[in-house]
Amino acid sequence: MDSQDIQFATDLRNVITRLIKKLRKKSVTGLQFSLTERSTLGLLLQHGQLLPSELAAMEKITNQSMSQILNHFLEDGLIIRTASETDKRKVIISLTELGRQKITQVRNERDEWLSDAIKETLNAEEKELISKAIGPLTKLVDYE
Repeated sequence: MDSQDIQFATDLRNVITRLIKKLRKKSVTGLQFSLTERSTLGLLLQHGQLLPSELAAMEKITNQSMSQILNHFLEDGLIIRTASETDKRKVIISLTELGRQKITQVRNERDEWLSDAIKETLNAEEKELISKAIGPLTKLVDYE
């Protein structure tokens, strides 16, 4: 790898990190949750229902850490726990209506800010350039 490749990777990482930090700050609702908590709520919204062990594996945290997060969510009325119909020892986690509202509100606040920022700062050519970059950036996200 040459120094230009490294510099390109550094520049890309820096700008994406700065954008993510800015997006986090632009959601008042999102500030109530840690990164892992927001991500866990997002996974539950995406998948509908999951086992605590599945959530822990997806978040790459211990089952004990996930249990603490889920207990906090339960106290705040964001999730419900339901016994599995096939194995009564297992508990299935899903979002309550309040949980769905909270994660949707976080996303909406961020999307609105980003939409306004794009509208106010980018011209049509720049918007098109970023639009074309979404596919390649997705490939990077999916790379293991």
